Amino acid sequence: MAGEESTLAPPGHLAVTTPARSLRGDLFDPSCPTRQLLDRVGSKWTSMVVKVLSSTGVDEVRFAELKRRMPGISQKMLAQTLRSLERDSLVERRVEATSPPRVHYRLTTLGASLDEPLAVLREWAELHMYEVEQAGSAWDNRVAHTQLLSEQP
Repeated sequence: MAGEESTLAPPGHLAVTTPARSLRGDLFDPSCPTRQLLDRVGSKWTSMVVKVLSSTGVDEVRFAELKRRMPGISQKMLAQTLRSLERDSLVERRVEATSPPRVHYRLTTLGASLDEPLAVLREWAELHMYEVEQAGSAWDNRVAHTQLLSEQP
């Protein structure tokens, strides 16, 4: 398989022939699909946008409603996150020609397919975050204790 080329494209997208690479991925290789995806969707805001858009029960959500359902996100960060998701064909944007314009967002089929893997990650976090926090606190305490001992004359 080494040296071969492959053509991969989701339905409805332009197919591009690329040099063959391992589908298992090498996270140290910048061209690794897993690494590229994590770079794109690894932020808390991206996963929250996908969650809100997938769980509203309606086809589209307006910008203001997204912001309301995501406490702590700034208008600028939400706009940047949505623009990035739109760029990657994970979110579709529709502008209603009203005054002021109404902007609606929805997940594309590709974006909706991301909800399940993110749900698995959320489930893992719910099961294990307590352990992670406890380990972090224990480590912080050990480091603080070591620093105290090293500062004594």
